Formats: sequence, structure tokens, C-alpha cells
Amino acid sequence: MDHKIWMYLVYLAISVGLTVWVATTLSRNGLVFLEDVFADSRLAKAVNHLLVMGFYLLNLGYVAVAMRSAESVRDTSRGLEILSGKIGLVLLVLGLLHVLNVVVLGRYRRGRLRQQQPLPPLPPAGRLPMVPPGAGPLGPPAFPTTGPVPPPAQA
Repeated sequence: MDHKIWMYLVYLAISVGLTVWVATTLSRNGLVFLEDVFADSRLAKAVNHLLVMGFYLLNLGYVAVAMRSAESVRDTSRGLEILSGKIGLVLLVLGLLHVLNVVVLGRYRRGRLRQQQPLPPLPPAGRLPMVPPGAGPLGPPAFPTTGPVPPPAQA
């Protein structure tokens, strides 16, 4: 068989294996996060399943599109170089999809928590008067706040 065909087969095996491993790991460990985000176990499981399916579709679609290579593979070392570049791109796509999911779900969670915060018991009734600079709550200070410090008194 040609070196390029071996490169394609290894690329598919590694890419699909990485995709399945990352998807199952994120699904298993992300369920706890989703239950906190949605505060509903059934909804979290359903969204988790939908996210896994979308993850598979996006990543395996990218793997299929990125598999084609116009470069000629003369020997094994060149095939490994091309293969490592392709696997690196798959890992970057996996990472970007994960970060995007975490950011979107984190924003949703913050909005939900903000809506659940209790309102203050009474609305503000007015404003307090402004205190002029240098004046404390009981009047002007008893000692100067600017200028040189006087020497201590000698006994």
C-alpha cells in the first residue's frame, strides 16, 4: 500500500479515537456542571446528550473534511509530519469546541443565578448629603492634614 493510504488510515483511527475519548470524558464529567447550570437533573442529562451528539457531528465532520491532503507522501517521515499537523488541528478543534461550550454554559448559569437573587427588602428612599472634602462626620479635623509635621514636644 501507498504511504498516503497508511497516513489516512492512521489519521482516521487516531482522530476518531480521540473524539470518542474526549466526548465520553466530557459527557461523564460535564454532567455535574450541567446539573448546576440548569438546576434540573433531567434537563441536564438531555442537554448533555445533545451536546455530545453535536460534538460528534462537528468534530467528525471536520476530521472528514481535513483528511484530504494535496501533498505527496514520499516516505514514512513525511507522512508522520503531515499526520502530526492534521492531528494537531483536530486537537485544536476539540479544545475550541470545549471552551466554547464552557463559556456559553457559564454565561447561562450566571444569568440564571442573577435572576434567582432576592430583591432588596425596600427600595432606596433618598440620598445622603455629600460631605465636603476634609470634613469628617463631626466637623473639620482637629489637626492639620497637610503641611509639615511639627516636632514632638520635649519634657
